[in-house]
Amino acid sequence: MRITGGEFGGRKINPPTKMPYTRPTTDIAKEGLFNILQNILDFEELKTLDLFGGTGAISYELASRGAIDQTIIEKDEQMFSFIKKTIQSLNITTINPIKMDVFRYINQCTEQYNFIFAGPPYALQTIDDLPLVVFERKLLKSEGLFVLEHTPRNDYQLHPNFQRMKNYGTTVFSFFYQP
Repeated sequence: MRITGGEFGGRKINPPTKMPYTRPTTDIAKEGLFNILQNILDFEELKTLDLFGGTGAISYELASRGAIDQTIIEKDEQMFSFIKKTIQSLNITTINPIKMDVFRYINQCTEQYNFIFAGPPYALQTIDDLPLVVFERKLLKSEGLFVLEHTPRNDYQLHPNFQRMKNYGTTVFSFFYQP
């Protein structure tokens, strides 16, 4: 796994070999996602939320590109420890990792973000609730963007905030916009 662009571009990240609940976003899909994001977001002004942080790869990419305020939510102890260790080894001061269940965090969150990314386990039974809850809880600032990673079997095109979808084989990103 590597950071694909920005200040830390090319740096390799070596997550634990056994990650029972984590499915890292592939470098190809991640690079494609950031090619899209660089054309629609000003990274240097972003306050971000990374739900189901896993290895933390999305947040490292955001930090590498200059995001100024980031929060990662991850409940797995092994992955949370890996995220903290990686943040320290890269000397990133803009990321705040929180060890907590994502839905618990969302339900008590009073912050708003410019960009939210969710890369939940594909088998998550409540994956379809994520777009609903993000918008119900008003977690996005005006003109904010929410990206949900999922499989082709999920379809969010009827959601009122749905903007577009990008497919990378078994990885699909749905983009939702807060006017």
